[in-house]
Amino acid sequence: MGAITYDTEIPSSISAAKIFKAVVLDVDTLVPKIMPQAINNVEVLEGDGGVGTIKLIHFGEGSQYKSVKHRVDAIDKENLTHSYSIVEGDVLGEAIESITYHVKIVPTEDGGSICKKRSVYNTKGDAVISEEKIKEGKESASAMFKAIEAYLHANPDA
Repeated sequence: MGAITYDTEIPSSISAAKIFKAVVLDVDTLVPKIMPQAINNVEVLEGDGGVGTIKLIHFGEGSQYKSVKHRVDAIDKENLTHSYSIVEGDVLGEAIESITYHVKIVPTEDGGSICKKRSVYNTKGDAVISEEKIKEGKESASAMFKAIEAYLHANPDA
């Protein structure tokens, strides 16, 4: 099995604690509400939201995919870090065994934050993942982050 890793940084004017709460702790209910075309609903299959929790994410009608199983690998509310893996689903295709994400929200001096995300595509055998597939993943994650950020601006008490 090979691995392809890439890093992404997305700046935000939202505070680190607030964006962490939205993109990590509240994401299962928030995204279906603000982006139903992307994610229809999230079903917890095992666990309580902490490490080891398995979720089934059902994509919305706007997605080319049906669903994925997502496993929480680590969560640290104090240090604003979260790691999770996509372990099953049509998004993995024939070439990918799993995708692991490591997220860290870092406060900035101006009261905003930066979302630092490392994505690790674990491939089957010596399979190669196209740049287009990686770009698609980056754009999807960025769009979801920016939609959550816009929601928080429009709903400051959320």
